Amino acid sequence: MTKKYQVNFTEQAQNDLERIFYYIAADSLNNAMNFVIELEQKVYSLETFPNRHPLIRENEFFGTDYRHLIYKKYRIIYRIIDNSVFVLRIIHEANLLKL
Repeated sequence: MTKKYQVNFTEQAQNDLERIFYYIAADSLNNAMNFVIELEQKVYSLETFPNRHPLIRENEFFGTDYRHLIYKKYRIIYRIIDNSVFVLRIIHEANLLKL
């Protein structure tokens, strides 16, 4: 049986997702809704085997053990603690990670 992890969005990740939605919605509400739904599906795929995605290179600077999942041009930064996955940030690939 596959171990299931609980996926949680931090407040910052929720804010990131909202900003992404409104940015895309400025051009197309339909595209924004579809993009966010697809992105959330990718995030919730972390319920199983969240360790399958690589550690982020910034770990050496932050002293952390964060991982990332890439979806289109966005990095979903997350951390695994016990049986939970915490989505910390959702950032465009052109932006630097700021915690």
